[in-house]
Amino acid sequence: MPGKPFIIVAIDGGAASGKSSTASALSRRFNLLHADTGSYYRAVTSEMLKRGADPGDLASVKAALADLRLGTRIDGRLAQIEIAGRRPGAEIRSREVNEAVSHFAAIPELRSALLSYQRGQAAAARSGGFAGLVMEGRDIGSVIFPAADFRFFLHADPAERERRRVREGQQDRVAERDRLDSTRKTAPLSVPDGAVSIDTTRLTIAEVADRMASVIARSLEGA
Repeated sequence: MPGKPFIIVAIDGGAASGKSSTASALSRRFNLLHADTGSYYRAVTSEMLKRGADPGDLASVKAALADLRLGTRIDGRLAQIEIAGRRPGAEIRSREVNEAVSHFAAIPELRSALLSYQRGQAAAARSGGFAGLVMEGRDIGSVIFPAADFRFFLHADPAERERRRVREGQQDRVAERDRLDSTRKTAPLSVPDGAVSIDTTRLTIAEVADRMASVIARSLEGA
């Protein structure tokens, strides 16, 4: 009997659209490794700042990237990034990182440095015995895994997303970050072709996850 197919689920969307919560829910339902690429970019941004790199000074960014050693530690169903053997902490959610992450993420050289690392999480999921990978971010279905088995795009009213960040105790200018991410030249935030688009403004996390899970389940049942 053939084994069950290994699946890749791509979830894209702006800040506070519900990506992380729904990815976590899907990882539990389908035994998927969860890769939060937003935390990867935040971790690298934090490291860039520690090393004195300035997003407006490409030479300083390249110098900081030169010996950047990235690794993965699997914690439950979460693929956590390590930099030089260290797992970043709460500093990646700081106001300083919030304000800088979109500027660093727009740099092609930095995105290139993270490209193979992000794609490598599929191998980590396979070796870890998971049934697949669920990866969330801003260019997953368009750049990282354009041939993903399932592609979703989550969006919500900016005011509602601001309220979500406040409830989380974070300061994050979501509309400004979306503007920067959507207008950058390299891998801009956009709805991937063929992705299932879901407006999460008036839906609970459980309702969004149910909609996504039904799409996945129907396809797997017919496989």
